[in-house]
Amino acid sequence: MNQPLHTDTSALPVLTDIVELETPLSPLANLLKAAGDPLRLEILRVLSQDSFGVLELCRIFSIKQSGMSHHLKVLNNAGLLSSRREANSIFYRRAYLAPDHALAALQQQLFATVDTLPIADHLREPIRELQQERSQAAQAFFSENADKFRAQQDLIASYPVYAEQMTQLLNNTALRDKKLALEIGPGEGEFLAVLAQQFNQVIALDIAANMLDKARAFASEKELRNIEFIHGDTQSLPSHKVLADCILVNMVLHHTPSPADIFQDLSKALAPGGALLICDLCRHEQAWARDACGDLWQGFEPQDFSRWAQAAKLDEGQSVYFALRNGFQIQLRQFFKPTNF
Repeated sequence: MNQPLHTDTSALPVLTDIVELETPLSPLANLLKAAGDPLRLEILRVLSQDSFGVLELCRIFSIKQSGMSHHLKVLNNAGLLSSRREANSIFYRRAYLAPDHALAALQQQLFATVDTLPIADHLREPIRELQQERSQAAQAFFSENADKFRAQQDLIASYPVYAEQMTQLLNNTALRDKKLALEIGPGEGEFLAVLAQQFNQVIALDIAANMLDKARAFASEKELRNIEFIHGDTQSLPSHKVLADCILVNMVLHHTPSPADIFQDLSKALAPGGALLICDLCRHEQAWARDACGDLWQGFEPQDFSRWAQAAKLDEGQSVYFALRNGFQIQLRQFFKPTNF
């Protein structure tokens, strides 16, 4: 009588032993997998013009951190997101593949398609609340530290460090008219003297009343009589019917809750053929600047400004970069509003 055949099952592979091998199609599979979930598409939509921390995204979407972390990992592995650490938080933003990457066209089409969809109504309120909290934090910092503004600013980049470069960029910017210039966040007002000499009228806009008082005192001391001071943010510009030939933003955007929205606001306040000139920090890893100087952003990648300008229908002009001794790097950027806008 034949004996039954006994097999040592311990030698057989089980499902958990099977791993997927990387193939040339793996990046494509990861991208398609990441894009195949409605929630992940909503995350990409929300991150189209801003950067949010993990806990902020949990708050926006009302889901637990473990669930959000899973979705962010899938998107990150697919090359759709990048992350950065700021202090004790990790912030996520969209990642953009190099133009010559095999999946670059597909990624760009995915982003473009997602951006045609409106942000869901139930997400708008928590986003607005978060941006308002960021704005209030910035206002509180400058209200509490107005008397120490110069010393804190000098920790990163003092006015003389970038003023000459910014003046040169302004002088090299071809403008159709020089009737009105607008400076966002004029600080203690030094650059207003430069603008007052070149434009018929200058507007200084600031969200911090005490900082605006400092700029007003500087203008009075220098007898600058063609300057108007407005207390408010860039969203208030339409109510003042501002249409500027040139807008300048010196070392301000890293203090603002949503730089992408600033680009949109300023594009509307810019006359056709007008120029937007920006001076700000390049991306850095010196987290102490958040507490010491009230920074909301640890600088920006050059492509950040390029994408936000493009979304605001502005054409890119010159770019200047220079490094400081303390390890920071500054970028000066020039953008134009098309004459046929």
